Amino acid sequence: MRALVTGGTGKLGSAIVARLEQEGWQVVAAGTKDGDFAAADAARALVARAVEELGGLDLLVNGAAAGFEPKPVEDVTEEDWDAALGATAKGTFFVTQAAAPHLSASRGLVVMIEDVAAYQPWPSFAPHSAAKAAQAMLTRVFARALAPEVRVCGVAPGPVAVEAGQEDRRAAETLLGRVGSPDDVANAVLYLAGADFVTGTSIVVDGGRLLQSSRPREP
Repeated sequence: MRALVTGGTGKLGSAIVARLEQEGWQVVAAGTKDGDFAAADAARALVARAVEELGGLDLLVNGAAAGFEPKPVEDVTEEDWDAALGATAKGTFFVTQAAAPHLSASRGLVVMIEDVAAYQPWPSFAPHSAAKAAQAMLTRVFARALAPEVRVCGVAPGPVAVEAGQEDRRAAETLLGRVGSPDDVANAVLYLAGADFVTGTSIVVDGGRLLQSSRPREP
């Protein structure tokens, strides 16, 4: 079992990599040092390297993201948009595009690490929310485009990588009254890896935050 995880050196990505390795997967964990995945050439080079190292590909996890910076809408710049859309939307597209033939050969899986921000309007994170919404749509687009050989699913985390001192506030936003952890996201990815009749949908790992309030609070 062979996996490529972009964003594999961050909090969520590292947990996903560790969980897969515990289950016997061979994993290439790609971070910012491996290039700008928003550039098609860099995305193709990354996939080619992973396939060469692993001998093929069974799972792609798109976890790379950027542009998560709180800022009022009147202060958002073009650079903010480029950062958010580049890694999250363009990077997801081009890495998946490059990986598709290899995943088709193995009848593999793509998992998009989305965000509850894809489903809630966060005015202080406008580029991030829009980029994650685009990525969530790519979950469905690729599920149709690559079927039946490749399954494509999403995992949308809520408060699972909370900053120190924010635990109580973030816990109050959930129905379960507690925060999660990166391991909760990793477990969802592992579930999807074995869920052969699931495609084109997303698992929300947020402790019920999406249902907690009609007026969502931002991080």
